[in-house]
Amino acid sequence: MNNFNEAMFKTKVDNVFVKLYTAIILRDLSTVKHFISDKLYNKYQAYVDSLIKNKEIQMYDELNVKSTQIINKYEQEDKYIIEVLLVSRYMDYVIDEDSANLLRGNNTSRIEKNNKLIFIKNKNTKNANIVRKCPGCGASISVNTSGKCSYCGAIYNLEDYDFILDDLITN
Repeated sequence: MNNFNEAMFKTKVDNVFVKLYTAIILRDLSTVKHFISDKLYNKYQAYVDSLIKNKEIQMYDELNVKSTQIINKYEQEDKYIIEVLLVSRYMDYVIDEDSANLLRGNNTSRIEKNNKLIFIKNKNTKNANIVRKCPGCGASISVNTSGKCSYCGAIYNLEDYDFILDDLITN
């Protein structure tokens, strides 16, 4: 992992974590799909689908990251793996879509949770240009904003270029 910048990586970790939780609140994972593995996307999409089916909204009010620490870095034959301990704080509750009434959880005080995030990067990644192009139509695409092309809807596959979130375990 030549030129690995720990401070920049931690910023990326915080950003991906907050974006994922925000996408769950909005019940739209399209803005984070390119930051996470297919396995993790399918797990959270199933949760979002159940929220929609039950007319519920998951809330993570006052969401913030208290600390981010790299706890392990190693490599396998075809990829690099970085494990991170992220301590987060937020109010965790579910409301009814129609009435906004509290259904379950805590909407009065923040809780602190330890999250283990596992990021992976393929060893044979491509070089990413400063201007990234949509794989569908070739338009310029903002990977940090959404990774979804505003013209054709194609998703930029960040896995071919950088670390993606492969697993998230919350205690």
